[in-house]
Amino acid sequence: MTETLADILSPETIQAAGRGPLYLRLRQSLEGAIQSGRLNHGDALPPERDLADFANISRVTVRKAVDDLVKDGLLVRRHGSGTFVVKPVSKVEQSLSRLTSFTEDMDRRGLKARSQWLERGIHRASPDEIMMLGLPSDADVARLGRLRIADDMPLAIERASLSAELLPDPMAVTASLYAALDAVNNRPVRAVQRLSATNIRDADAALLGVAVGAAGLSIERISYLPSGRVVEFTRSLYRGDAYDFVVELTLPRPENE
Repeated sequence: MTETLADILSPETIQAAGRGPLYLRLRQSLEGAIQSGRLNHGDALPPERDLADFANISRVTVRKAVDDLVKDGLLVRRHGSGTFVVKPVSKVEQSLSRLTSFTEDMDRRGLKARSQWLERGIHRASPDEIMMLGLPSDADVARLGRLRIADDMPLAIERASLSAELLPDPMAVTASLYAALDAVNNRPVRAVQRLSATNIRDADAALLGVAVGAAGLSIERISYLPSGRVVEFTRSLYRGDAYDFVVELTLPRPENE
């Protein structure tokens, strides 16, 4: 890392980066290194003092360049840890007209999906879960919390609640929740989703590798069995820079045609 930065941020490299203020040349040098892969996703930048020494410029100039890259989502500051490179992402286009799992969505796009488990177990249902799932007050639920990752890029945080009667063994869920439900004949056939814009907070921002306050998409989904029974209540948080949700609309023919 040090040799790479010494080369990327040498005074000669920065002077050759173009015209304009010195902070802008430094910004362009760092951005070019990120876009070209010389600085990789997750790489930690040295302290501003060391960056200033590499480039032979002031710490104020370094701070302004780094601030710009944080605002643009190419760097992220993590309190107590430092400043890290964030790999530019290509947006995933997701249809809202099909009920599919994250794993199935990524497979169709040729992306390698995996999950980091945040929670998986049986718990006494909360008042919110009782209401959303239509359960008695003494019911148990299966809770599944996962960081959803595609090609090593964290894309979403997904927290699902299901009646323990319908999913008695949460440990049976490995890659796909819907595959596990299908195996016990409890796969949902329809769902209602509510989308809203949000700003990503501290703990979730750290998991998703974005800046605190970055734009996100919050989605609540209630899924139903063929019988009409609620099978799943899920809250998901998607990176706003990585997802586009698409809905196909049709115009009905006039009745007099």
